[in-house]
Amino acid sequence: MLWLAAAFLATAVLYASVGFGGGSTYNALLALAGTDYRILPLIALSCNVVVVAGSSIRYAHAGTTPWRGALLLTALAAPAALLGGLTPIGERGFLLLLGASLVLTSLTLLVPVTATRAGEPAALARFIPFAAVPLGYLAGLVGIGGGIFLAPLLHLVRWRDARAIAATASLFILINSLFGLAGQLLKGGAGRFEAAIAFGLPLLLAVAIGGQIGSLLAVRLLPRDWIRWLTAALTFWVGLRLLLGV
Repeated sequence: MLWLAAAFLATAVLYASVGFGGGSTYNALLALAGTDYRILPLIALSCNVVVVAGSSIRYAHAGTTPWRGALLLTALAAPAALLGGLTPIGERGFLLLLGASLVLTSLTLLVPVTATRAGEPAALARFIPFAAVPLGYLAGLVGIGGGIFLAPLLHLVRWRDARAIAATASLFILINSLFGLAGQLLKGGAGRFEAAIAFGLPLLLAVAIGGQIGSLLAVRLLPRDWIRWLTAALTFWVGLRLLLGV
């Protein structure tokens, strides 16, 4: 548990510094630790909420959040996240989806993202809302907030400037994680919630500390490209292991 808490703290620092929650990496770490798949999404989503809440508040106070567009995306995704959390799924299906999601996450992280500036959005920007629903469902089902997939899409179509995209991704992760968590709690009942708390409380404390450090101080222990590459390597390795083991 000590190494896992330390890894969660470091993950929270790095992800919070760029407005993400870290759900994909929490899932990878929990899978490596052999965590019961039934409580894994509860822990990952709870950690997401703890980390991105500070980032979302910071962006809102700074006037960075493009509320109209961000609320549209989250309003579309939130019901799907709740439905994803409520969806019954067996261990094999869960591990298959989680493995595929982690591999896709690793590929997303390897896509170079140039600094997006304010300007005329690409024609494809109008189709971005259609991506919100499946990302929300995935968030509730396996515990990945969806922002790590959404942000590259928003950059690609020049949806807004880079800071507005980071603020939108942060809010998207927060709302998806809350609704997904609600669905997971309704599906699993009090017993599963108690099991998740018993196992995950030290991890929640670790990400609370790490999230504050990353959000308030924007600490970067490594160059940003190194962070992306190392995270991509971890998520790809764990995702491939899960897929091969199913």
